[in-house]
Amino acid sequence: MLAVKGHSQLSPLLEKCCLLLSANESYERAAQDIKVLTGRSVSHSTQQRLVHRQDLSLMTAGSPVDELSVDGGKIRVRTPLGQPCDWRDYKAVKLHDQMMGASYQDNPSLIEWVNEQPLDNPLVCLGDGHDGVWNIIAEIGCENQRIEILDWYHLMENLAKVDSSQDLLYDLKEMLWEGRVNTAIAILDKCSGNHADKFSAYLRKHKHRIVNYGYYQLEGLSIGSGAIESGIKQMAARVKITGAQWRAENVPQVLRHRCAYLNGQFQL
Repeated sequence: MLAVKGHSQLSPLLEKCCLLLSANESYERAAQDIKVLTGRSVSHSTQQRLVHRQDLSLMTAGSPVDELSVDGGKIRVRTPLGQPCDWRDYKAVKLHDQMMGASYQDNPSLIEWVNEQPLDNPLVCLGDGHDGVWNIIAEIGCENQRIEILDWYHLMENLAKVDSSQDLLYDLKEMLWEGRVNTAIAILDKCSGNHADKFSAYLRKHKHRIVNYGYYQLEGLSIGSGAIESGIKQMAARVKITGAQWRAENVPQVLRHRCAYLNGQFQL
């Protein structure tokens, strides 16, 4: 009647409650909260085992994906006693207004998941200036399908590093807002200083990703990768709680667990 699985003392509803709580807090705290909320004792070790025996496959988008963004986060991987902590990278993709997915040292599976979605044409892809982000985007959809856009706010952060007058920086900002990247490069090439040279090289590298931001904003399209940056912060709210360390082999499931919660898979 309670649909309890064989060799288990937990009902499906209690399992779901455990998964929901442990996606937000430590296994120990989840065990304490389950006791208060239900009167049932589910130890922290059982909470952990419950997570790692789940099939937490990423979901499929319910409607065509017309925008996505890519970024990376950090997670602390357990090291032997006495050794300094080891922070490792993971990558995440946010399908705007729908869901997100993340992977640890397995970009191909993340790319495969995205390519299995109903991708619109055109497909707007946003990211900051890191090569790892654009290496993933390069494998999504088709080249003539993607509109690659460099995050406007990341672009402005790099402009702010240029040692120049405020008037010139304002002019450069206006040029880049309108997508006049060649004009901006020509002006920077006349400036002296290492920062100006670096920013000029940065613009050349991402020239095809610097669009007319003002026009895109008027059209209601995203010009920043804030969606995935927010998603990374939400991931960190669980995986980077005080004192959290994870076995390397458990990290992929930990990321899937948090994504499942953020994607609403544990809704009752």
